[in-house]
This record gives sequence, C-alpha cells and structure tokens, in this order.
Amino acid sequence: MVAVPGSEMLGSILHVVSQSLLIPVIVGLLLFMGYAIITLGGLISEHSSRIKIDANKIRDIILSISNPGTPEKIIEVLEASELPQSQKNILIELANTPEIGPESREAMARKFIEEEELKVAKSLEKTDIVTRLGPTLGLMGTLIPMGPGLAALGAGDVNALAQAIIIAFDTTVVGLAAGGIAYVISKVRRRWYEEYISNLDALADAVLEVMKDGSKTQTPTVW
Repeated sequence: MVAVPGSEMLGSILHVVSQSLLIPVIVGLLLFMGYAIITLGGLISEHSSRIKIDANKIRDIILSISNPGTPEKIIEVLEASELPQSQKNILIELANTPEIGPESREAMARKFIEEEELKVAKSLEKTDIVTRLGPTLGLMGTLIPMGPGLAALGAGDVNALAQAIIIAFDTTVVGLAAGGIAYVISKVRRRWYEEYISNLDALADAVLEVMKDGSKTQTPTVW
C-alpha cells in the first residue's frame, strides 16, 4: 500500500491532539459529577422548602382580590397569602401603581414575567448543559485511551491495555451518571418553574383586570 505523502505526519499530529484531550476530558467529567451532586443536594433542599400552591388556592386568591377589588385589598390579600415572596413582590408592585394607565401596567406585568422566565431559563441552563455534555465527554473518555490500548495489545503489553480499558469504562460511567442526575434535576425543576410561571401569569391577569375595572369606576365623567 502506497502511503500518501504527509499522511504520517498528519496522523501523528492527530494522535497528539487526541491524546492531549484525555486530561481535560477527565477533569471536565469530575467537575460535571461534582456539580451534579451539589445540585442534587440543592434540589432536595429546594423541595423541602418549596411552597405548594394548587389551583384551588389560586382561585381563592383571585376571588379575594376581586372583592371589593381595591388596591389596598389586593395588597392585603397578597401579603396574607402563601405565595412565594418573589410572586408577592411582583403582584404588589402591579397593584401599587394606580397612577399609570392600563396599557402601561400590562407592559410592566409582561416585563416582570419575562424577567422571571429569564431567571428560570438561567437556572435550568447549567443542568441542561451537563445533561448533554456529560455523556459526550464520557464517550470521548472511552475512545481516547482505546487507541494506545489496542496498540499495546499488538505489542503484547496486556497491562497497558487493561489500564486503558479501566479509564475507558470509568469515564463512561461518570459521564452517564452526571448526565442522568442533571437530566432528573432539569426535569423536576422545569415542572416546578412552569407551575410557578403559570400561577404568576394567572394572578397577574387577575390583578390587571381588577385594577383596570377600578380605574374605570374612579374616572370622573366629563360633560
């Protein structure tokens, strides 16, 4: 077989680049695994302190702020509710602005909700990255040492082959474990945050409607 001129040099460069990635891959897998374990602990802590607000409680809050439907009543009901403090702050801010028009208040509500959605996206971004890159790094850690391992097998060095196989299996397991833990965390948190945004959206609409109706009743008629 005739060798292509320069192929040996390119192959050597490719081999050096491939083998130089092994240490960064292993370091990345260890960081991903550590982050996954720490985040799992945070998820457990968040679950223990999480306030569960079902549809019936949301309905009761909406009914309460609609009767009599004044800003003072809205703020009083919200402060006495079991809503998370972040939701209370947003809704109270909407109810505490009777001096602006309905359109401006709706724009402000949309901005608040968009900021909450952005916070949710940032919170899920890291675990989503680990979910995708963990198995990828695990696969890289599996393939990189197999080249020298097979070369050692051809040379009769069984110990070097065994060491390469151990590294390959370990990186695969760590990568899959980190990705699996991160996937579960993202799945659970995404469901929590979707419920949070849904409740905030419903309550914001109720507050906007009450404030809009209240501004109409308070506007004097000009003859």
